[in-house]
Amino acid sequence: MVPLGSTAPDFDLPSVEGHSVSMSDFADAPALLVAFLSNRCPYVVHIEKQFAAVAAEYRERGLATVGICSSETDGHPEDAPEHLAEQARRAGFGFPYLVDESQETAKAYRAACTPDLFLYDAERRLAYRGRFDASRPGNDHAVDGGSLRAAVDLVLAGEAVPQPHTPSGGCNIKWRPGNEPS
Repeated sequence: MVPLGSTAPDFDLPSVEGHSVSMSDFADAPALLVAFLSNRCPYVVHIEKQFAAVAAEYRERGLATVGICSSETDGHPEDAPEHLAEQARRAGFGFPYLVDESQETAKAYRAACTPDLFLYDAERRLAYRGRFDASRPGNDHAVDGGSLRAAVDLVLAGEAVPQPHTPSGGCNIKWRPGNEPS
């Protein structure tokens, strides 16, 4: 796990709409959420509409959100850009959804699964790395974004997010053979 307080790694990646998006595009935001997502992961599909709603709600308060898919697509074609664009429409993503074909961005963030959420403060220091909420496919917990909401509220108030942070759970990132993190 990346230590809290770590600086957000830079990125410059193509979006599913075809334009380039970089860290500098979010320079004025008081908080930045970098979310590693996937179109094929049942854990992401389970939360995607509520995730989009939480991102939209907090955008009004200054949270910038970016989604990144780093999964290889030869063995997992449902994570190809055209299918990610369909997912963004289906779920109502109102934030850029980026394609990390080289998987270098996922490695830089030490992303391990989807969804994997990294919340940064105004100085782009890691304030929270954890789950969206307690809901999982098949359990009876509400999909409400409670864990992320609590963290974002604190970061936007300039406060630390108390530990421990409950890690994200989901599908592992599908690495290209030979490209797995060491």
